[in-house]
Amino acid sequence: MAELDPYVRAMALMRLMSSAAELTGALLMIKLNRVESAVRVNALLGLAGPLVLLATTAVGLLGLAERLSPGRMALALAGVALILFATR
Repeated sequence: MAELDPYVRAMALMRLMSSAAELTGALLMIKLNRVESAVRVNALLGLAGPLVLLATTAVGLLGLAERLSPGRMALALAGVALILFATR
């Protein structure tokens, strides 16, 4: 089997850590068993989501940087910005 691309490895690792945080948050909500606490945990997880999106996309774009023209790179960055803007 071919060796895993370091950018793909980094992106997958960030997503695995993000999913571990989500699972931990869900278990914490169950343990605390209070709506107020669950809303606080959910708010923290909601803040982490866009940060993981930005970090993972940044790593992916770094991996593509030498293959993408500056115009296509700008379009990719604009796409990420639009996603964040639209979900605000």
